[in-house]
Amino acid sequence: MTAPLVIASQMEADFNAGLAAHPLAPRVIAVPEDEPWEAAREADILLVRPSPAWRGHQHRARPAAWPGRLRWVYSASAGIDFYPPWLLDAPLVTCGRGVASDEIADYVIAAIYAHAKNLDAVTVHARADWRPAMLGRVGGSTIGIVGLGAIGGAVARRAIALGARVVAVRRGSGPAEVAGVALLDSVESVVAESDHIVIAVPATLATRGLFDARMFARAKPGAHLINVARGSVIDQEALVAALDSGRLDFATLDVTEPEPLPDGHALYTHPRVRLTPHVSSNYLLVRHRLSEKVADDLDRFARGEAPSDIVDPVRGY
Repeated sequence: MTAPLVIASQMEADFNAGLAAHPLAPRVIAVPEDEPWEAAREADILLVRPSPAWRGHQHRARPAAWPGRLRWVYSASAGIDFYPPWLLDAPLVTCGRGVASDEIADYVIAAIYAHAKNLDAVTVHARADWRPAMLGRVGGSTIGIVGLGAIGGAVARRAIALGARVVAVRRGSGPAEVAGVALLDSVESVVAESDHIVIAVPATLATRGLFDARMFARAKPGAHLINVARGSVIDQEALVAALDSGRLDFATLDVTEPEPLPDGHALYTHPRVRLTPHVSSNYLLVRHRLSEKVADDLDRFARGEAPSDIVDPVRGY
């Protein structure tokens, strides 16, 4: 009789109960919260999330037992930058890419409308306040997307439906994944043309500090920057300088480096910044999508097929 598949999971109890109910009848075991990598000693699959233990040990030397008996590491998050590099030494690493794309795209569109319409600024509380005011536009504006992956594509579809012009840049070549998107040849070109600049690239060595003073200097007057990627993609000192000088009009940031920022950081109180605590994914409300994705990937794995969204160790995503 074949031994059951052993899955070590860092997810919530309800999620793990769903895993255990999969037709493969896997044995789901707990993961040591302070040293989750130790589960490699007894599990075939390790389902991880970017918990404090992983975040706090990004520079830890590879454990002697890693990758142990593991056949597969599954990251619940799309990005793997919160984990130490040796995570990718496992035979197979996949991620939850696409699970929260719609939620993050909705956040981006909400941020665009909040900036364009700015209803708080024109809300009146007395007759003396009653005067004409000009509101910004979304239809007819140009929304630029840096990173046309699952998130960028979801943003693009919404923006096109709202009557915006969408320009984008992505790694590699080929036809646009979203009808109506104009693919440009560089990040600089996207920045120069956009009223709203949406950052949706993975955190890699190649994207670290991508948005620096040189990049901000290319922004058109009145531009609004939205970052739903990773804080490391932006040079935060250069961002503050661009906002102070008026080179950028506003920034909506759901991510920073580090997270959280230290007390007293300029981004907490800057009048041209809307800062939220990495909540755009609405991750608890989309757990069912992750559960469905994991279940489908387990089916593929059992059939000897490749699961979805395999992480490329060279590219880092």
